[in-house]
Amino acid sequence: MLFHVRMIVRLPHDMPPADADRLKAREKQIAQELQRAGVWRHLWRIAGRYANVSVFDVADNAALHDTLMTLPLFPYMDIEVQPLCRHASSVHDDDR
Repeated sequence: MLFHVRMIVRLPHDMPPADADRLKAREKQIAQELQRAGVWRHLWRIAGRYANVSVFDVADNAALHDTLMTLPLFPYMDIEVQPLCRHASSVHDDDR
Protein backbone atom coordinates (compact mmCIF):
# COMPACT_ATOMS: atom_id res chain seq x y z
CA MET A 1 0.00 0.00 0.00
CA LEU A 2 1.36 3.42 -0.94
CA PHE A 3 1.28 6.44 1.35
CA HIS A 4 2.15 10.08 0.68
CA VAL A 5 3.87 11.35 3.84
CA ARG A 6 4.86 14.92 4.59
CA MET A 7 7.31 15.37 7.45
CA ILE A 8 8.27 18.68 9.02
CA VAL A 9 11.16 18.45 11.49
CA ARG A 10 11.17 20.80 14.47
CA LEU A 11 14.26 20.24 16.58
CA PRO A 12 14.32 22.14 19.88
CA HIS A 13 16.31 25.37 19.62
CA ASP A 14 18.21 24.46 22.78
CA MET A 15 19.25 20.98 21.56
CA PRO A 16 23.04 20.74 21.69
CA PRO A 17 24.46 20.69 18.14
CA ALA A 18 26.31 17.42 18.78
CA ASP A 19 23.05 15.71 19.78
CA ALA A 20 21.30 17.07 16.68
CA ASP A 21 24.16 15.89 14.47
CA ARG A 22 23.97 12.36 15.95
CA LEU A 23 20.20 12.23 15.42
CA LYS A 24 20.52 13.44 11.81
CA ALA A 25 23.27 10.92 11.01
CA ARG A 26 21.21 8.04 12.41
CA GLU A 27 18.12 9.31 10.57
CA LYS A 28 20.04 9.35 7.29
CA GLN A 29 21.29 5.81 7.86
CA ILE A 30 17.80 4.44 8.56
CA ALA A 31 16.23 6.41 5.69
CA GLN A 32 18.76 4.99 3.25
CA GLU A 33 18.23 1.44 4.57
CA LEU A 34 14.46 1.81 4.11
CA GLN A 35 14.99 3.15 0.59
CA ARG A 36 17.24 0.24 -0.35
CA ALA A 37 14.60 -2.15 1.05
CA GLY A 38 11.92 -0.57 -1.16
CA VAL A 39 9.90 0.70 1.80
CA TRP A 40 10.75 4.40 1.39
CA ARG A 41 10.04 4.64 -2.33
CA HIS A 42 10.54 8.36 -2.92
CA LEU A 43 12.10 11.14 -0.85
CA TRP A 44 12.06 14.82 -1.80
CA ARG A 45 13.21 17.81 0.23
CA ILE A 46 10.86 20.78 0.42
CA ALA A 47 13.03 23.71 -0.65
CA GLY A 48 13.76 26.21 2.08
CA ARG A 49 12.35 24.07 4.90
CA TYR A 50 13.54 21.29 7.16
CA ALA A 51 10.83 19.09 5.67
CA ASN A 52 10.25 16.41 3.07
CA VAL A 53 7.58 14.75 0.98
CA SER A 54 7.90 11.00 0.69
CA VAL A 55 6.15 7.92 -0.64
CA PHE A 56 6.21 4.78 1.49
CA ASP A 57 5.27 1.29 0.31
CA VAL A 58 4.12 -0.80 3.28
CA ALA A 59 1.47 -3.41 4.01
CA ASP A 60 -1.00 -1.19 5.85
CA ASN A 61 -1.55 1.77 8.20
CA ALA A 62 -0.04 -0.03 11.15
CA ALA A 63 3.10 -0.91 9.20
CA LEU A 64 3.53 2.72 8.18
CA HIS A 65 3.07 3.86 11.78
CA ASP A 66 5.62 1.31 13.01
CA THR A 67 8.09 2.35 10.30
CA LEU A 68 7.77 6.05 11.04
CA MET A 69 8.25 5.41 14.76
CA THR A 70 11.66 3.84 14.04
CA LEU A 71 12.96 7.17 12.75
CA PRO A 72 15.23 8.92 15.27
CA LEU A 73 13.69 12.30 14.40
CA PHE A 74 10.12 10.98 14.85
CA PRO A 75 9.63 12.72 18.24
CA TYR A 76 10.45 16.04 16.56
CA MET A 77 8.25 15.66 13.47
CA ASP A 78 4.86 16.94 12.44
CA ILE A 79 3.59 14.26 10.04
CA GLU A 80 0.71 14.27 7.58
CA VAL A 81 -0.27 10.99 5.87
CA GLN A 82 -2.47 10.38 2.85
CA PRO A 83 -3.10 6.87 1.47
CA LEU A 84 -2.67 6.58 -2.29
CA CYS A 85 -4.24 4.41 -4.97
CA ARG A 86 -3.86 4.20 -8.73
CA HIS A 87 -5.69 6.78 -10.77
CA ALA A 88 -7.87 5.47 -13.60
CA SER A 89 -6.43 8.08 -16.01
CA SER A 90 -2.79 7.18 -15.36
CA VAL A 91 -0.86 6.34 -18.54
CA HIS A 92 1.57 4.13 -16.57
CA ASP A 93 1.11 0.39 -16.06
CA ASP A 94 2.83 0.56 -12.70
CA ASP A 95 2.84 2.88 -9.71
CA ARG A 96 6.05 4.78 -10.46
